[in-house]
Amino acid sequence: MKKGFYTIIAAQFVSSLADNALLIAAIALLTVIQSPAWITPLLQIFFTISYVLLAPFVGAFADALQKRHVMFFSNALKAIGCLLMIGGVHPMIAYGVVGFGAAAYSPAKYGILTELLPPDRLIAANAWLESATVLSTIVGTMLGGALISNYAINFVAHAHLLLIHSAADLAMFAVMVTYAIAAAINVGIPDTGARYPNRLKEPRKLVGDFVRCFNVLWADKLAQIALWVTTLMWGGAVTLQLLVLKWADVNLGLSLSKAAVMQGVTGLGIAVGAAAAAAWIPLRGSLRVLPIGILTGLVAIAMAFYSKGLFPLGSGIRVGPFIAPLYIVFAYPLMILLGALAGFFIVPMNALLQHRGATLLSAGHSIAVQNFNQNLAVLLMLGAYALLLTAKMPVQWIIVVFGSFITVMIWLARRRSIVNARRADIAALIGE
Repeated sequence: MKKGFYTIIAAQFVSSLADNALLIAAIALLTVIQSPAWITPLLQIFFTISYVLLAPFVGAFADALQKRHVMFFSNALKAIGCLLMIGGVHPMIAYGVVGFGAAAYSPAKYGILTELLPPDRLIAANAWLESATVLSTIVGTMLGGALISNYAINFVAHAHLLLIHSAADLAMFAVMVTYAIAAAINVGIPDTGARYPNRLKEPRKLVGDFVRCFNVLWADKLAQIALWVTTLMWGGAVTLQLLVLKWADVNLGLSLSKAAVMQGVTGLGIAVGAAAAAAWIPLRGSLRVLPIGILTGLVAIAMAFYSKGLFPLGSGIRVGPFIAPLYIVFAYPLMILLGALAGFFIVPMNALLQHRGATLLSAGHSIAVQNFNQNLAVLLMLGAYALLLTAKMPVQWIIVVFGSFITVMIWLARRRSIVNARRADIAALIGE
């Protein structure tokens, strides 16, 4: 890998760690102010709306400046959002500020890889990036859980810290500091030398150009499949992130801090799957993983019916002085399997979309279109989740609905890819 690649990975790890701890901290803040359950998905909706509204502009912004500078400003803005939450601004509003920074960060994060590396290194680079992201997900969710645990509550009660009135405030302060560290690492990323025309002064033209780029990717017989499934899986993953917390509460009886550990275990599986994809799946063979996406949806459906009621009351395995309940012991491999399938599926699809998008368009514009589609799916799925919560649908059946939807849609994508392969030379389009 070229000089600077591992600095990018380090910056992504720290920034993503903060992102995942932030979600737990923000949900804890909602609990402190006694918000109803359907507000939780709205938290993510406020975060995501910037991705959709700013989609025509963030690609040009990422291309107009050095991407390391874009990443620095984005992490600084995320830190400001955390400060707003500590200062008493409603979590939904402040989370929207963080989302604004994240929307600008994403095209730079992925686009810099296509500037720095040749196409044949993109799957390996994506595996590094996704593995760092997943490792940070594990550490971040567990850190978020630890910072709102009973130990943190007792610490805050006795420490009498300025502006820190609860464990959620303490968690938010820790996240703010972590974003500041990520911003500092961004400064150390070298200049890739890539330069694009500055088109930020032509917003109307940017919108028209974005629509053109949108149509180009969806019309391309290779890009449309990768865009279809990554859009679907991204929307499903963000929704499942909240569903796992709810499922762990309802089906396993876990507190938010302990449910965060379950979320982290899923991340471990994603890291394993991402590493396996990097080792076994070349860019030319990336479409072969489509059946894995179908299997991922089926495993999610199976998860819905897993609960502590399946095991005898009080059954467990003794580990030293502790007894680990069987329903927790067997939940871990289930979540690792779900994560591993998702990681094995999404890494080749992401690499394929990045390569094809950079070939057809510029790196920044391609990633912006990808983010628009993925986050529009997030808005729609989170909106559906919020509606199902207000309708009092049991979490078990909410998971079944989402798992079935993902399974059917990826099956349709696979059928479409088979049809496209008859009409175009897919290997030539990949051009590895």
